Amino acid sequence: MKKRLTIIFALLLTIGSTAKAENFESATDAVKNMGVGWNLGNTLDANNQTVSDITNDAYWGQQGLESETCWGQPFATQEFIQMMKKAGFTAIRVPVTWYNHMDKDGNVSEEWMKRVKEVVDYVISEGLYCILNVHHDTGADSKDASGKLTGYHWIKADADNYTTNKEKYVGLWKQIAETFKDYGQTLLFEGYNEMLDANSCWNYPTWYADGKNYDAAYAKKSLETINSYAQSFVSAVRGTGGNNTTRNLIVNTYAATSGGAWGNNTHPQEPLEQLVLPTDVAKNHLIVEVHSYPSITSGISSAKSGLDWTFNNLKEKLIDRLNVPVIIGEWGTSNVDNGSDYIDRRETMIAFCEYFVKLGKKYNIATFYWMGLSDGKARSQLVFNQPDLAETITKAYHGANYEGEYPTAETGDGVVFEGEQMLEWGTAINLTADLFTNLDNTATVDITYVQQYDQYEKEDDQYGMMQFWYNDWSTKIDVMAEGNTYHADFVPADVYGTGSGTEHTTTFSFDASTFNNMKKKGLLFQGHGIVVKKVVLKTNTGISSAVFKAGCQDAAIYNLSGQRIVSPQKGIYIQNGKKIIIK
Repeated sequence: MKKRLTIIFALLLTIGSTAKAENFESATDAVKNMGVGWNLGNTLDANNQTVSDITNDAYWGQQGLESETCWGQPFATQEFIQMMKKAGFTAIRVPVTWYNHMDKDGNVSEEWMKRVKEVVDYVISEGLYCILNVHHDTGADSKDASGKLTGYHWIKADADNYTTNKEKYVGLWKQIAETFKDYGQTLLFEGYNEMLDANSCWNYPTWYADGKNYDAAYAKKSLETINSYAQSFVSAVRGTGGNNTTRNLIVNTYAATSGGAWGNNTHPQEPLEQLVLPTDVAKNHLIVEVHSYPSITSGISSAKSGLDWTFNNLKEKLIDRLNVPVIIGEWGTSNVDNGSDYIDRRETMIAFCEYFVKLGKKYNIATFYWMGLSDGKARSQLVFNQPDLAETITKAYHGANYEGEYPTAETGDGVVFEGEQMLEWGTAINLTADLFTNLDNTATVDITYVQQYDQYEKEDDQYGMMQFWYNDWSTKIDVMAEGNTYHADFVPADVYGTGSGTEHTTTFSFDASTFNNMKKKGLLFQGHGIVVKKVVLKTNTGISSAVFKAGCQDAAIYNLSGQRIVSPQKGIYIQNGKKIIIK
């Protein structure tokens, strides 16, 4: 009797679990309900390879929890996710890289899985949809100038790679799925990010700029391997049971490409045309993902025309052909990572982003912006460094009357460094681009420092100097100080006639073109025999003013926090780099 009761109880639990899974919303409803999304990029996906040889056991598990900040982002917090929610974002994609936290047998570090779970909980607890994926385990391999491999991605759209790594890949997804099997329908899994072939070709396998090196048989095998990885992903997750039996799952096209045609070259369409949906025990619980980063340098009309074609193509090649919903898991412009579109073509970019989101809503395609909006230091400050863009994206989805919150940092005087830092070769103080993004080009950098070089024994070392560069070390830049322009080194002894032990505060300014580039690349300074004690970023309160009537319409007017104002009322604003007073 006791045994019989136990069996009945177990059956009831099974039925209850199955019922819960069957009540999960369909993939179509999930995509509709996701709304407007954003990527928590360069965070849990950040990684740094010191070992790129996959045959070396040390390739695996190269980093600890510090990897989250190795690409310049702060640790993610609950408060930051709350800020994104208040702005109007209703879904967050959480890219995660795993190889650097797995041992050679594929076991994920317990502390890493715990941290991933913690960040996912930040999103889920705010009532937002969350997409969790396998990210930079795929991608393009890299080599240095000598041809030495400097970056290797272990998951590839390659038949031999699949045979070698299938067990490890399946094992990874089983670990992820078991960890999150009890989570509800607002958590979705994405099997892989931008998976490329063995030659790291973008857009389609064996892609080359001249289009002459296409190998149809090779491309077919690569695209078939994508389908194999997709099937292994779905089967692995479903096999863990619980809510994973009907959880909505996402598979990507080759390279996450959104297709295209370049004249007579229609090969970019093949990743869409040859994608096969995995066989799935659950019905209508699969989603296809693509990415889109078009150019806007030819103007908004050209960009809109391209988007019209892309969205219609996605409908034809994926939504209608496969009878499956689609999301654009990453989107932006071709220059979104270096910031030049936002700095140099802001009006065009704002119009592009508005059109993109509205078009996605029209086609029932959820869109996840990559990734800006709040970047670097701004994230830890809980502010937006691209507030007008964040507002544009969320209002494009929710409507023009939507009232989101878009906090911004004060753009007045601000201490960006305080302490004691000796400048020596290879040691620099870095000011990130986000510090300059919304500042007027007349802003200055005040540096308080001490000439300190009498400790050097060699006479040739007894001098103090500073050099200024963009943050990517691409170019040494000119600075203006004490009424002069310095094209190379700034040497305090030559400027002030003072020696070691003397403290100065020097105000450095830059021409408009240089400052504009600093908004994209940031600024760093290095040197010799100089101890920096304080760095202050200042806005120039002496810039020219103009008077406009209240209620004037000008899309290029910003408040002092850098937020675009469409219908400014009384107050002080910035227009075309000048302070204006509206009365």
